[in-house]
Amino acid sequence: MSSDELKARALRTLAQREHSRAELARKLAAHGEPEAVEAVLERMSELGLLSDARFAESYVRSRAGRLGQRRIQHELAQRGVDQDTISDALASELGETELERARAIWARKFGNVPGDAKEWARQARFLTARGFSAEVVRKVLKEPFDESA
Repeated sequence: MSSDELKARALRTLAQREHSRAELARKLAAHGEPEAVEAVLERMSELGLLSDARFAESYVRSRAGRLGQRRIQHELAQRGVDQDTISDALASELGETELERARAIWARKFGNVPGDAKEWARQARFLTARGFSAEVVRKVLKEPFDESA
C-alpha cells in the first residue's frame, strides 16, 4: 500500500473516533511496512490529528458515568496509553469523586439497600466489576446516601 493510501486509511480511521497511537498503529500495521506506518503516525501527530492525551480525555469522559477509575485505567493501558497521560486525563475529566460516581451507578441499577448477604454480594460484584475499589463498594453498600462517608 502506498504512503498516500496509508495516510487516507489513517484519516478515515481517525474520522470515526479518537484513537490512541498504539491502536492506530495496530490497525495500520496490516496495510503497510513498519517504517511507512511510523511515518504516517508521526505526521498525524505533527498535524494534531493524533493525540494520546486527547484520546484519553475523551475515553474517560465517555466511560466515567458507568465505570470506576481502576477499570478506566486498565482499559486505557490496554489501548497503549502511558500512565502519566492516563493520570492526567483522570484528574482533569473526573469531576465527581469515586464514591459519588459509585453511588450514582449503584442507585441507577439497584436503589435499595441489600436485604441479605446474598443480595449484598451480588451488588458488591456488580460495583467491583465496574472497577470500583473494595473500600468504595463497602461505603456504598453500607450507607448509600450518608454524605459523611
